[in-house]
Amino acid sequence: MGHLQSLYYLDVESCNFSGPIPLSFANLTKLMYLSLSENNFSRPIPSSFANLTKLMYLSLSENNFSRGTLSWVGKQTKLTMLRLINISLYGDIPFSIGNLTKLTSLVLGRNELTGPIPSWLANLTQLNTLWLPGNKLCGPIPASISSLLNLQILDLYSNNLSGIIEFDLFQTLNNLSTLDLSNNNLSLVIDPSTNFTFQKFKVLGLGSCNLSDFPEFLRNQDQLEVLDLSQNNIHGQVPKWISNLSKDTLVILGMSGNSLTGFDQTPNAFPWRSLQVLFLSDNKLQGALPIPPPSIFYYSVSNNTLTGDISQMICELSSLSYLDVSRNNLSGFLPHCLGDLRNLSILNLHYNNFHGNIPQIFMEGCKLKMITLSRNHFEGPLPRSLANCTILEVLDIGNNHIIDIFPSWLGILPELRVLILQSNGIHGFIGKPETIPRFSKLQVIDVSNNNISGKLPSEYFQIWKAMQSFDASHLTYMQANDQMLKKASNGWLMSYIYSMTLTNKGIKTEYSRIQDFFVAIDLSGNKFEGEIPKIGGNLKALYMLNLSNNVLTGFIPSSLATLTNLESLDLSKNMLVGEIPPQLVELTFLAFLNVSHNNLTGPIPQGKQFLTFQNNSFDGNVELCGSPLSKRCANSDHPSTPTSNSKQGSEFPFEFGWKVVAMG
Repeated sequence: MGHLQSLYYLDVESCNFSGPIPLSFANLTKLMYLSLSENNFSRPIPSSFANLTKLMYLSLSENNFSRGTLSWVGKQTKLTMLRLINISLYGDIPFSIGNLTKLTSLVLGRNELTGPIPSWLANLTQLNTLWLPGNKLCGPIPASISSLLNLQILDLYSNNLSGIIEFDLFQTLNNLSTLDLSNNNLSLVIDPSTNFTFQKFKVLGLGSCNLSDFPEFLRNQDQLEVLDLSQNNIHGQVPKWISNLSKDTLVILGMSGNSLTGFDQTPNAFPWRSLQVLFLSDNKLQGALPIPPPSIFYYSVSNNTLTGDISQMICELSSLSYLDVSRNNLSGFLPHCLGDLRNLSILNLHYNNFHGNIPQIFMEGCKLKMITLSRNHFEGPLPRSLANCTILEVLDIGNNHIIDIFPSWLGILPELRVLILQSNGIHGFIGKPETIPRFSKLQVIDVSNNNISGKLPSEYFQIWKAMQSFDASHLTYMQANDQMLKKASNGWLMSYIYSMTLTNKGIKTEYSRIQDFFVAIDLSGNKFEGEIPKIGGNLKALYMLNLSNNVLTGFIPSSLATLTNLESLDLSKNMLVGEIPPQLVELTFLAFLNVSHNNLTGPIPQGKQFLTFQNNSFDGNVELCGSPLSKRCANSDHPSTPTSNSKQGSEFPFEFGWKVVAMG
């Protein structure tokens, strides 16, 4: 870039560039505007950026830079706009940023910045935007913030901020239209007599602020587009005056995670004409399912105590994309008119009392990505119209009364990643796959506790490509993302994180989040017969394999030792014979093993994770010997040891967001 030394404007945003930023950028000393955002640049941000002292606008957001600090910032004293979103920054906000006195916008969100919010930020008197969400900032909000009189946007969402904060602190900020304090550890004190009529908020995030009542000053807010009051301690009914709140402008309303019991007005008469997102989950709502206005896009009312059936009125919500009414006491038949909701992407009816057949509501052009109907009382066969849902990623119809042959026809769904049909009346053979690739993206299959028979589906083990390799560096969760039909002030991308329940390590486990690389097979509690195929060793991404409670025979294949990511292996209650392959000792992540109630013989392998397994892992094999069993092995150099009371091996070192809900 030596011949571009006179360049003063460079914008290559979203141009799919990759690799390191060329060192020759240091020669572009006349640059006034530079945007490299939304590319795939890697390596560290060059320290020579400190030499670009004529910059007025700098944006490096949304790249793959190596972790780094802001040490190179401070000499660019002409900067008015600094945008560094999601570029792996860490460390404190450096004092050198205080030199950038012309800044109007400081945007450092979604990084790993730590330490307190510096009080000297008040010296940046031109600031109209201070955007720091999604970091690890701690301590109190400095009172000096109140001197930033030009501030329009203050976003501190999702940090580790703490302490008691008086809402009066923001009273002097007459231009403030966006204030987000949600998802911290703050206790917000609001004087009910304080007059905030002069401030017209558009975005107000007061979630997790330890509020016990609806703030009175909201009565005068008529321009709100986003209001978040979730995860507080607000009890009782939603007051009637809330219905007069920003009737024409409100787009997103969050009231989840409180103790709300109902509405002081007719619940089917929500007044907000533009409302697209309504969060009411994790409350104590009673009575019938409230029906939101026709503009609704995302509706979550999960984990309440709602009763009755789903009203036909819900079928008039033609824009509805996300519907989550899980964990209530809803009952009745599913209305056939649900098939009219052509924009539906998420349908979660988990843990209710619905019954009857699942209607043929999945029409051609189906846009559903997740269907969860588990833990209800549905019966009859699976609807063949599911084959129309060609972008479906998660299908969970477990714990119902479905009677059908194994639905191999679901294999035509090219995006299917999670298939759960546990505890139904699924029967017949899995059979061989046809020439068309089947279940090529499948990562989780649970058909446990059915009546499936025949041999284990070794041919499928060959074509389940998503189970054969993984990228552990991709630490994200399975989720659906959709752009809202009408954006609020700053634009909103809505996401829904997939969840599921599996029996893992003998315990029923709820995964509120599913890692993108999580891979599991549960074929237990069926009538599978024959030998465990050696080709099972190809599924190298497996974390969990459960083949228990079948009629499997033959030996445990030593090829299972190639499943180096395996953390749970259950082969119990079969008719397996021979020795436990000593190669299994090399499964260093194996935290749970159960080979009990087979016909295994010989010594139990010793060392590594096998030292953590207790007697019940090997019970019911009378010819097994060696530690931890009391039976000694003949001619053994390793005498048995007393039964250990030590805990099982440590968990796999990645977070799966699970919690124990019941013993399996």
